[in-house]
Amino acid sequence: MGLGGRDPVYVHVGGCHMAGKRSRGVDRDQVLRALTEGVAACPHCRPDTELRVLD
Repeated sequence: MGLGGRDPVYVHVGGCHMAGKRSRGVDRDQVLRALTEGVAACPHCRPDTELRVLD
């Protein structure tokens, strides 16, 4: 998927304290695509739960 030349490790909700300084915002469609392509949801902010994405 490569966002900005690097593969993402986690998907976060905006404002997540675990996101770090190298994160950047993406739109909802990009988040959904990342989650369905196997990028893990952050276990702290749970963007999959917030967006109601079920496996």
